[in-house]
Amino acid sequence: MDNRPVGVYDSGLGGLTVWREIRRQLPEESLVYLGDGKNCPYGARPADEICRLADEAVGRLVGAGCKMVVVACNTATAAAIDFLRRKYRQMPIVGMEPAVKPACLNTRSGVVGVLATARSLDGDLFRRTAARYGENIRVLTAVGEGFVELVEEDREQSPEAVETVRRVLEPMIREGADQIVLGCTHYPFLLPVFRQVIGERGVAVVDPSPAVGRRVGQLLDQYDLRAEKGATANYGFLTFADEAYRSRLECKAFG
Repeated sequence: MDNRPVGVYDSGLGGLTVWREIRRQLPEESLVYLGDGKNCPYGARPADEICRLADEAVGRLVGAGCKMVVVACNTATAAAIDFLRRKYRQMPIVGMEPAVKPACLNTRSGVVGVLATARSLDGDLFRRTAARYGENIRVLTAVGEGFVELVEEDREQSPEAVETVRRVLEPMIREGADQIVLGCTHYPFLLPVFRQVIGERGVAVVDPSPAVGRRVGQLLDQYDLRAEKGATANYGFLTFADEAYRSRLECKAFG
């Protein structure tokens, strides 16, 4: 049994979608969330810069006493997960795997859409996953241009959000996609907008957060790191930005 917290890291607010799922599935586990904020968005940054930023973030969570770290950022996972696992091999590190597998298994039309950042779509992890599970499946990809900014600026419910999502999503639906994979942890904050744009067209949206929560639970058991039964969870929030941003992280986590 281990009552130390689980660390969760993202470029900004997006990883809170994963934080919420871990909290829901593992209510006795304390959590420390680090939302960079200062350097968000990561999507178009060079891979070596993202790796450096991820290293700083994970190092800070290790310094905060975390027993495990979840890199709840698809872009940071794509750029840095192998490096992080080598450097911090004393602890389990969970990354974000593109949810291409369930989408390919569940498609009826044979067409799957993947929305992600440019860096994630250009990464080896996505390419390997798409190649492994996308045989005989047409995998369409698109950058969620403007999605991260909408979430970071708390504009998920704005008319602009609807038009921004529609502009990216409609071409995929016209091409026959019946599964849309959310390849960035910011994107689930836009789920109500996705559903509004999709309407009654029978297109499923695949959010990987529940699978990440299950993986965290599996690793806690595997390494005997579960919190004591009946433990009271504590929640902390860190950032490389200012106190105002840290407060926003906390508010959005429980919002």
